Amino acid sequence: MFVALSMAEIVSDHWAALIASPKYSAFAAWTTGYANLLGQVAVTTGISFGNAGLISTLGAIHGYEPSASRTIGIYAGLLVSHGMINSFGVKTLGLLNYASVACHSLGVTGLIIALLAKAPTHRTGAEVFQLFYDGTGVDGVGWSQRASPAYVCVISILTAQYTITGFDASAHMSEETTNAAWSAPMGVIMSVGASTVFGFFVLVSMLFCIQDFDSTVSSVAGQPVLQIFWDCFGKTGATVAFAFVIVCVYFCGLFRMMYAFSRDRALPGWFDHVDARFQSPVRTIWLAVILAFILALPSLGSAVAFSAATSIATIGLYISYAIPILLLLIESKNFVRGPFHLGRPIGLVSVLWVCFITIATCLPELNPVDSQTLNYTPVAIGIVALYAFGSWFLWARRWFKGPRSEALAELEQEPGHPNTHLHKTVTDEKKGGSDSGAVIRPASQ
Repeated sequence: MFVALSMAEIVSDHWAALIASPKYSAFAAWTTGYANLLGQVAVTTGISFGNAGLISTLGAIHGYEPSASRTIGIYAGLLVSHGMINSFGVKTLGLLNYASVACHSLGVTGLIIALLAKAPTHRTGAEVFQLFYDGTGVDGVGWSQRASPAYVCVISILTAQYTITGFDASAHMSEETTNAAWSAPMGVIMSVGASTVFGFFVLVSMLFCIQDFDSTVSSVAGQPVLQIFWDCFGKTGATVAFAFVIVCVYFCGLFRMMYAFSRDRALPGWFDHVDARFQSPVRTIWLAVILAFILALPSLGSAVAFSAATSIATIGLYISYAIPILLLLIESKNFVRGPFHLGRPIGLVSVLWVCFITIATCLPELNPVDSQTLNYTPVAIGIVALYAFGSWFLWARRWFKGPRSEALAELEQEPGHPNTHLHKTVTDEKKGGSDSGAVIRPASQ
């Protein structure tokens, strides 16, 4: 929530991306953009690869024999379908977004209420809130024994942290809203608050409906949630309920791509293209499909591929949030406060928290650690970081200036946000200033 509050402060003046000094703003934009790019691709991987695992699990209780290669095949099919919808079904995508909202709100609420009503018995409050379970040991000896229970608590942060991402969406659409200086930060905060409350309700409800703890965590179905549905609804009812979950997850995978980053020439120029017929950035969409597929290939030889994908997504996205927050702490003189202002302590806590979760999500989850259980998150993060920093110092710093002057010109027309520094920035770029157009836009990149 501290990170969300800090992001809300930044989008309070939703074009207040002019945080970094002109000398460093292009570099800040470059690193923020590549961190966000990594996070967006990894989010796509985590959602769709996870969904492929759910499909395989559901099929397994009906005679299907899952394998790593088959799951990758299902995953590829999901990615291609998402790519097709994003490329050629722009109008359909809007309708699917409405359907997604209905499924995730009304549908999931109805499912959980039905689960609570149908469950033969319910666990006690003590069992739900006080039982500590360590399932990290492949050989039966978990990290709570090899290290400490505190280590298990630290690495368990990942799942919760991964689900609370994407709240920068309000900043992406701030220019399309009324009274954006207030409504955009409220959108950021409400999205995190609502997700936290609703997610807690769903999670606790599922825990109360566990019928036999041991048989659930070591489910013959291969998935604890499916086992809970099976125990409460029966096999047929569980199939229907789990299929509905799969549909909900599929909606989450209808990704928004990184055309804006390409538009600012951070990706090769060939991707700076919108198809005239379908009005969508087809080339960047399929680039994202390919990158997301590559990111899941280690699953063919790793038992922690899904966790690694979620770790990479969490680190990438939260670093892209932390960079502008850190800049706000360092370069506050370049930031024009909007009506939503909290002060420096909130930003400091946010940056420290991102540093903590970055380390935590790189730690191994299963033990003993071997080629199957090694967390390869640091490797993926390192490759992207090496490219981002290496490309910047070798060639990109000579020509990358951040968002184009057309985007900056829009800022000059923004009502209610007079800014002499901004006016000078826009004017200098129009004159061909070398550094003045280099700004960081954490929301759109």
